[in-house]
Amino acid sequence: MTHFGINMFPTDKAINPMTLATEVEDRGFESLWFPEHSHIPTSRESPWGLNPKAPPLPEEYWRTHDQFIALGMAGAVTSKINLGTGITLVPQRDPIWLAKSVATVDALTNGRFLFGIGYGWNKEELHHHGVQFTERRAVMRENVLAMKELWMKEEAEYHGEHVDFSSSWQWPKPTQKPHPPIILGGAAGPKTMADIIEYCDGFMPISGRYDFAEQITTLKQMASDAGRDPESFEFGQFGTPPKAEVVDSLVEAGIHRIVFTVPPAEADTVIPKLDKLSEFKDQYS
Repeated sequence: MTHFGINMFPTDKAINPMTLATEVEDRGFESLWFPEHSHIPTSRESPWGLNPKAPPLPEEYWRTHDQFIALGMAGAVTSKINLGTGITLVPQRDPIWLAKSVATVDALTNGRFLFGIGYGWNKEELHHHGVQFTERRAVMRENVLAMKELWMKEEAEYHGEHVDFSSSWQWPKPTQKPHPPIILGGAAGPKTMADIIEYCDGFMPISGRYDFAEQITTLKQMASDAGRDPESFEFGQFGTPPKAEVVDSLVEAGIHRIVFTVPPAEADTVIPKLDKLSEFKDQYS
């Protein structure tokens, strides 16, 4: 079965996260996803998404609410929808604090959290967090492995090149066991595929960048070769256009989740768009 979700930048100019969450849940969507950026350096040396042909970066990138607070507020006014980070910039976050944020949202929403993660593309933003662009993959790997230790063990420790802490206690533990699904979003090259297979539970890139059906086949084969169950992975896509030919092809490819994007606008703009998207996704019920 293919699930349908909604993604929006939660900003100070947009419909608030609580209202959006209730409207999304009332229309039968499976999940709500919020992206994040801590800030955007005004130097703007990195083009949007590292694409030299990209247009200027929209202001919602530097106006986002804190991702976990917004999702916690959304969780407080809903009871069914899953709440996802689409995505968390893991290399830019302290892994011990991030482990607690993930576990807290999952615990307080009774296991409704989906942990979407990514490497980050903005070199200046990463640099302000003390992370070199070329090291972001290695930093994220260790951050995730360290968080797993904190989630899964009563006494956790981790010793790596980028993360190092001695035996420690941390609660709450996530409601979902062994932890919420870890879903990586990013360009699907060999390094990304290897990371997904090593420490993730799913893959969820942005629409339109390559043949997703082919990527699913490739990742399943690589997982099988590595000794992981290829059917244990979740596959999703952000920003899928609500077009029957696109969605039909994804459903046929075996995708688990399709996430539509709505603009970070006021309620009178967003809610009519939710109505149209709800009518479209109901065709696949």
